[in-house]
Amino acid sequence: MKNYQITQWCSRFIEEQVKEGDICIDATMGNGNDTLLLSRLAGPDGQVLAFDIQEQALQAARQKLLRENAPANYTLFLESHTHMADHVKPDSVSCIVFNFGYLPGGDHSLATRSETSIQALEQSLTLLKKGGLLSLCIYSGGDSGFEERDALLTWLKKLDSHNYLVIRSDYYNRPNNPPIPVLVIRLH
Repeated sequence: MKNYQITQWCSRFIEEQVKEGDICIDATMGNGNDTLLLSRLAGPDGQVLAFDIQEQALQAARQKLLRENAPANYTLFLESHTHMADHVKPDSVSCIVFNFGYLPGGDHSLATRSETSIQALEQSLTLLKKGGLLSLCIYSGGDSGFEERDALLTWLKKLDSHNYLVIRSDYYNRPNNPPIPVLVIRLH
C-alpha cells in the first residue's frame, strides 16, 4: 500500500463515487487539484462548479485546468462556498469536496472559518443526491488553529445517523496535528 497523503486518500473515494455525467462541486477550489479530478471523472457530459474567495486561487486553478486539458465542463466562481446553493438544484450533486484551512502557497491569514464552513456544509447536505458523497480534509494547528476543526467535528457528530453515514479517519501515529479525512454519505 502506498504512503497516502490526505488528498490522495480522499481521491480514492472520489474516484469510486463520481461517474460520467455527474454534477460535482469543489467547495474550496484552492490550486485546482480537486477541480481537475472532478472534471476528468465527470467527463464532457458532467458539470463541475468550483468556489474560492481568492483571485490567486481562481487563476491558479484556471491555469492548471487549461494546462492539463481538462474537459470544458467546469465553472470557476470567485465567491464563497456559502453561495453554492445559488448555482445548483437540491438533490442533484454526486460529490462535494472541501479542503478546510488556507490556500497552499497563499496568505495564511486567509483561511476557512467555522461559521461559513458549517453554513456551506449545511447547504451541501441539501444539494447532495441520495448516495452522494462529501469529502472533507480538515487541517488544523499551526496558522489555522483548532477552533474550526473542533467546530466541524462537533457538527459532523450530530448529523442524523439515519440520513448520513459519517466516516472519520486519522493519521493516528503522525505528529504535529495531521489533517483529518472525513467522508459523509447521504443515505436517504
